[in-house]
Amino acid sequence: MTKEEFIENVYTRLKDVALRSIPICEILSKKSDYSRNISYQLAKSSSSAAANYRAVRRARSKNEFFAKLSIVIEELDETEFWIIFACEANFLEITKCQEILNETNELIKILATARKNT
Repeated sequence: MTKEEFIENVYTRLKDVALRSIPICEILSKKSDYSRNISYQLAKSSSSAAANYRAVRRARSKNEFFAKLSIVIEELDETEFWIIFACEANFLEITKCQEILNETNELIKILATARKNT
């Protein structure tokens, strides 16, 4: 896989996480006021990870690349947190969220390695 293909693959996967978070947010928004807040936070963090990765792709320096990639990792970590938190609060079943959790965890590892190698 070329560098350009790798970058596009990561971007596609990040967008997919954001898109796969939408049905989870829909479920959460219908349960209670508290779960509605979790839904809002999850929607923000998952979409922010994808949107900020676009900025990473346009970084003008290594320092800017590092800083923006750090934001993406932070937002992905937050996405993972809100999904787990919703499961622990019994708003979601962990078994139904395991696939997206595996993907967020894998992306965090990939991006953390990319950041470390910068």
